[in-house]
Amino acid sequence: MEILFQEDSSITMSSDTDVSLSSYDEGQGSKLIRKAREAPFVPIGLAGFAAVVAYGLYKLKSRGNTKMSLHLIHMRVAAQGFVVGAMTLGMGYSMYQEFWAKPKP
Repeated sequence: MEILFQEDSSITMSSDTDVSLSSYDEGQGSKLIRKAREAPFVPIGLAGFAAVVAYGLYKLKSRGNTKMSLHLIHMRVAAQGFVVGAMTLGMGYSMYQEFWAKPKP
């Protein structure tokens, strides 16, 4: 908010409400595509997590003599490992883009 003094000694107040609403006008699909381009390994990590969970649910019936708790622990570790691996690759990719692939002035 900004206070303006005029020559006739009256005070007017102006508020800075001219905020660009372009980010609010963006649709869900285009926002998802933009975020995926900014951080490409996030959707890869989510897809891998979903794939491991789906595989674990598929193999749940044919687990043999393995206890349910042990099967769930193995699936949790596999899903977390995939997500952590995708995050690590994403950080390495970001560091590469920022430090090594940056054009020299």
